Parts: sequence; structure tokens; C-alpha cells
Amino acid sequence: MTTLASGTTASSSDRNGLARDALTVLQPGFTGTTAPDWLLRRLGEGLAAVGLFGRNIASPEQLAALTAQLRAERDDVLVAIDEEGGDVTRLEVRAGSSYPGNHALGAVDDVELTRAVASALGHRLAACGVNLNWAPSADVNSNPDNPVIGVRSFGADTDLVARHTAAYVTGLQSAGVAACTKHFPGHGDTAVDSHHALPRIDADLSVIEARELAPFRAAIAAGTRAVMSAHILVPALDPDRPATLSRRILTGLLREELGYDGLIVTDGMEMQAIAGTYGIERGSVLAIAAGADAICVGGGLADDETVRRLRDALVTAVRTGELPEERLADAAERVRALARWTAAASAAPQAAEREPADVGLVAARRALTVTRAPSCEPVGAAPFVAAFTPVANIAVGDETPWGVAAELARLLPGTETGSFAGEGAATAVLAAAGPRRVVAVVRDEHRHPWMAAALDTLLGERPDTIVVEMGIPQAPPRGALHIATHGAARVCGRAAAEVIAGE
Repeated sequence: MTTLASGTTASSSDRNGLARDALTVLQPGFTGTTAPDWLLRRLGEGLAAVGLFGRNIASPEQLAALTAQLRAERDDVLVAIDEEGGDVTRLEVRAGSSYPGNHALGAVDDVELTRAVASALGHRLAACGVNLNWAPSADVNSNPDNPVIGVRSFGADTDLVARHTAAYVTGLQSAGVAACTKHFPGHGDTAVDSHHALPRIDADLSVIEARELAPFRAAIAAGTRAVMSAHILVPALDPDRPATLSRRILTGLLREELGYDGLIVTDGMEMQAIAGTYGIERGSVLAIAAGADAICVGGGLADDETVRRLRDALVTAVRTGELPEERLADAAERVRALARWTAAASAAPQAAEREPADVGLVAARRALTVTRAPSCEPVGAAPFVAAFTPVANIAVGDETPWGVAAELARLLPGTETGSFAGEGAATAVLAAAGPRRVVAVVRDEHRHPWMAAALDTLLGERPDTIVVEMGIPQAPPRGALHIATHGAARVCGRAAAEVIAGE
């Protein structure tokens, strides 16, 4: 028998139940395209969820086999993924997404189109056995210099973000895939990437309530099954702890004030905003104590040792009285409740009619903003595509291709391309392009002085240059032809290439 801090004793079955609940609240990742033995064993011991990343996916058929392997061990397992479409894709990490991201959908501002895109994406996930999507982003991108949200947001207007967040939740969940609206209470007004450090939002409480919370209220009203917390410090809400670890924010605000009763999931605990300040073990204990129900981990730490460490940290916290046992039990029950919902949703008859297969491309075409100079001439011959490549943020990753070169090469055979960055980029482009027409592809020109300087030089030498902005189109349009795609999904590149080629 083991003596607990309260002076009571726990039997072996009690201890096993405690360890089982501790495993239930974890959402770990792993490496490889098949489930490792340790993961299958943990599923048998109580692990109730698994997170998938691009490294786990080779094809739809392989992914379906992987999720079937997981369900052979535990039939109600939650299989989660970070599939936002647009710049952040795991299903199509090596090719680029078939669906534009939030900013493109916000640029169109057709809520029915947003619902249709989310529904199509949801059906694709469900067909592969995925039943929880860490999406959509409900962040209002009020800071144009935000290094981590940007085109992952529907826009900078609160009402627009709110209505499209609700439409996305509705569309995704119509396919039987639970939505996880993020990053509560709103990551849009940050200038720091929480993967690297702890961002701080110093807005007044009235601003937070009016701007940041409105999309989450809309998501809750739409029935979002999960909400993901943000690793951000918001002194107006809690001056001491980041949202993921704040009882004031997760329980007082999200649960009690906003009336949300679904699953609360943390953002990745190995992100430096938490790992570099509290450590993942203590951070996980504090998150559950604050009101979170599930711990997301595995983007970087993807092994059995991480699962064991977090399980043991939670069990120890209960035994020492730091974490109430009933709080852990409540969190585990919320995980099981979501598993029951997904099981029922997957068993329900699917609608006979689904979204058109090309709904993503249709949306990408509608999202384009095209500005032509009066002197703009058709491209004619195969051009030279110069990709001005910034450092990708961790959420997007650098393994997913972007740009217009591949699609232009299909439409205009002989198209060549190169990647350029930093001082001297324009000179290098001119030397590489020779007499060919230049297509300069940028991503958030306004955030990168070297990129803006390179365009200045390039346009001074070659005023017929075509500019394609695949990030936030904050800088004024320039060039003979300027195309803003509002995102770098593969379909956004195709839509832009069609305009350049005159199709």
C-alpha cells in the first residue's frame, strides 16, 4: 500500500488507475511511418491519443494503414494532426497543400466556401483514420510583423475571423473530425514566436475581450470539440503565468466566463515558451492543474522516455498533493468523452454528396488579388522564377515546397528557377536570369528588409518583373504584374501560375 499526502492509502488498482489517467491525458508523437512497439504498449496501458506529424506520413494509403494499426490496439484512440491546410500541412508535407489556408479564405470572405474547404479537408482526414485536427487558427493577426501566425490567420479584422472560424469548425466537424480551435486566448498580437521564447501581449483587457476572444466565442457557439491553449503571457488576464499554465485563463475565463465544456489541449509542451521556462514535466503538471485536459508533446520529443517522464510527473504531483486527483480524473474523462464523440461521428452515415474535388483550387483562384500595370506585356516565353526565401517558422517547416516554379514549368516548359536570400540577392537573380523575364516570388516582403531591397534593385533594372507575394500582402503592389495569393499552398502557386501564363 502507498500512503498519499492526504493520509489515505492507495491500493495497487488505485495506483494503476492513476497511472492510466496520467497516460490518458497525453497526446505524444513518434517517429516513423508505422507505430513503434512502445507506442502500442502504451495504448494498452491507457494512452488514449496519438499526434501525427509530417514525418509519419508517406501516402494516404500508408496513413490509413498506420491509423488502422493504432486502432487494432485501441479502437477509440484519438488520432490527432496539425493539418491547417495552406502553409501548414502534414498530409501533403512533401508536395504542398491542395487547400488554401485561412488567410486566403478570409480574403475571399465567403463563409460557405470556408465551410466547404474545411468539410473537404475533414473528409480527407477521416478517410485516413484521423479524427482530431489541431485547427483552425482563430487568432486575429492584428500585428502584421507576427512571425508565427501571419497567413495562418483569417485576417486582421475580428468579425471576419470570428465568422470564418465558426464556418471552419462547422465544416470540419461535419466530416466527423473534431476541430481544435487555437491558440487561446489569441496569438495574433505577438512579435515573438512561442517556439523560441515566451511572447507577451500587453493589450488592455477591453481590447483582449473585444478583439482576441470574439473568434473563440464564435467557435464555442459553433460547437468546437476542442480548444488549444497558447504559450503566451497576457498580463491583463494573468500577470504571472502564460495562458497554458494559468487557472485564471483556462478555468476562470474559458470554462466559467465563456462557458466552454469541451476538451482543452495545450500547444506543444517542448516549445521554448514552456520548456525553456518551466520544463516539460512541471509545465505539464501546472497545465493540468490550471484546467487543461490534454498535453500535446511530440513535435520534437517523440519517444517513450518522454511519455514515461510526463506520466510519472503527473502521478507524483497527485501523490504529493500538488495536483488534485479529481482534476486529473476529470481531464482524463474529457479525453474519453471526445473519443466517444469521434467514435459516434465515424459510425454515423456520411452525406451522399461531398464537396467538389477541386474546391481547394477554386478557393485559391478566388483568393488572388491581381494588379497589372498599363505597360504589362504577356510573358510569352518561359521565364526565370526567383524565389526570395525567408527562414520558415517551425510551425510551417522548411520541408514543404512553395512558390510558382513547378506550376509555371508545367504551363510554360523551360521555366527555370533559383532560390535567393540576403544581401546581393538581386544581383544574383539578374546574373542567373539573363534575358529571360523574371518572376520574383516573395513571402511577407514587409517583414524582411533584404527582400524589399532586392525587389527595389530588381525592378530598377527590370521594370517588367512580375511579383508574386505569397505571404501577407502588407507592402504596396509593384511590378508589371503583382499577384497576392494570401498563402503559399500548392494550389495558391497554381492559381498564380495560371494568371502569369495567361490561362
